[in-house]
Amino acid sequence: MLKPLRTLFRKAPAAPPPSTPSGTRFYAIGDIHGCDRLFNALIDAIETDDAEAQSADTTMILLGDLVDRGPGSAQVIARAREWGQQRKVRYLAGNHEEMFLDSFEDRDVLKHFLKHGGRETILSYGIGFDEYNQLDLDQLRDRLHTLVPQEDRDFVRSFEEIILAGDYAFVHAGIDPSRPLDEQSRKDMLWIRERFLSHSGAFEKVIVHGHTIFEEVENRPGRIGIDTGAFRFGRLTALVLEGETRRYIQARQGEDGEAIEIVKWG
Repeated sequence: MLKPLRTLFRKAPAAPPPSTPSGTRFYAIGDIHGCDRLFNALIDAIETDDAEAQSADTTMILLGDLVDRGPGSAQVIARAREWGQQRKVRYLAGNHEEMFLDSFEDRDVLKHFLKHGGRETILSYGIGFDEYNQLDLDQLRDRLHTLVPQEDRDFVRSFEEIILAGDYAFVHAGIDPSRPLDEQSRKDMLWIRERFLSHSGAFEKVIVHGHTIFEEVENRPGRIGIDTGAFRFGRLTALVLEGETRRYIQARQGEDGEAIEIVKWG
């Protein structure tokens, strides 16, 4: 009788830690928000890191919100597209990409977009301050069509909503905890916040996300938030996943606003 009782109360073996598929390496980059200098510095650091590591099937993932707030959205889009022509790069749509694209046709969205970093995005395409200030909302919407190249709009429109890799799922904002991964809505994946962040239960996979700014990486059992406030705190972070390991590479803007430091940990 005692032996079955001991068996009954024995602890279940611990579940293996989450991992990526064998032979793969992933670099997931948080919200860039037009901070082109940080983005360029982080790309260089990632390329060096990948070259120094063991050979692997490497994929770069941009978690969305490439545009708005920072001074170089047009430059970030150009660099991201160029990188994808040289490397395996996958791009996730963020809520700021959605606002950017909808602004070309919807006057109300354009008005909202301008209040949340859209002004900086438009200025990054080379329009002068004097011309920008002279245009009313309808004129500005018309000007967008000639200012932003069609190839940029097509590129941003091609961004994905969710990427799965082994025990991880990559998405911009998060997921609805009440729905399985294959039933998530675009709105939630691009915009959700509190319902996702406050969820204390498990998810189907570990969710790697941006959208919500944390001064430090938010590393929770079921999710990893890596939007470390590129435009607010001067920190752009990449999460490196390989097998069961996790590492971080971060480009940090110095106090002088010019020098950029690369920091690694994990």
